[in-house]
Amino acid sequence: MSATGDPATGSALQSLRELLRSEGGLIAALVETAGVDGVGRSASPASIAAQGPRAAGSRDEYELLVEAIYEGYLLHYGTPRVVHVAEADLRLLAGDRLYAIGLARLVALGDTAAVAELADTITLSALAQGAGSYQLADAVWAAGAHAVGWGGSEEHARAKELVLAGAPDAIEAMRTSSAGAAASS
Repeated sequence: MSATGDPATGSALQSLRELLRSEGGLIAALVETAGVDGVGRSASPASIAAQGPRAAGSRDEYELLVEAIYEGYLLHYGTPRVVHVAEADLRLLAGDRLYAIGLARLVALGDTAAVAELADTITLSALAQGAGSYQLADAVWAAGAHAVGWGGSEEHARAKELVLAGAPDAIEAMRTSSAGAAASS
């Protein structure tokens, strides 16, 4: 079990380490043997997405690909758990590569709705980060993960519009949209 109490996160991050090492090249050289692995964090977006009915039959794959995308996000804006890079430019490139790895694996599953949802999640969390609203960025990731696992909703679409508009109630709308998805499971 991971430090977050989420049993899957540690194994998904280890799978991500193995995947990146198998790719070889520069990205493999940037993989740390042991990392932060979500210490002090709530459940990872990857484990949230993998728990949903849309991931049934491919839970490990969904968890791995969302971990890759989330690690890319953390390379851009936070503290990565798997890939460690000191130089800012290289961090951005590594983050972009992780986005591409995760999205390509999702495309291979044929889940275009989840591709669109994660593309929105990447965009909206970047907007929130740019505005200095880190709690909104976290809420975007939680709601996006729920939408990947459980499917989108009108409430979630409205929350995304509020984030795009920079509305002050966007964070509450995002939190409510992910809470609604969890309650409906």
